[in-house]
Amino acid sequence: MADNRERTYNESYVQSIGKEEPERPFMEETAAEIAEPIRRRDERNEERAGGAGIGWTALALSIIALFMWPILLGAAGIIVGFIARRRGAETLGAWAIGIGVIAILVRLFIMPFYT
Repeated sequence: MADNRERTYNESYVQSIGKEEPERPFMEETAAEIAEPIRRRDERNEERAGGAGIGWTALALSIIALFMWPILLGAAGIIVGFIARRRGAETLGAWAIGIGVIAILVRLFIMPFYT
């Protein structure tokens, strides 16, 4: 009987088991393990749950920036708006970004003519 370390699908294997089998064209070991697929939808649903609150906060910051501290609150509204868009509140985030930009532009370019 042949040594187990040298058993292959050629003649030595056939001799070791005593019966003839067709020779395999390759000598690969394959695994039958299957990993559970990553579900991206589940992660997005979790992000969407927290995105609405952040979106409303960003929108509130941007609207308040129209009336007081436009540079500070407008910048905060823009930053928080990007975070809200990232978390799934695309519309609220986009409005917050837009209103924040308008607040900053009005303060920098229009308000100097009226003070």
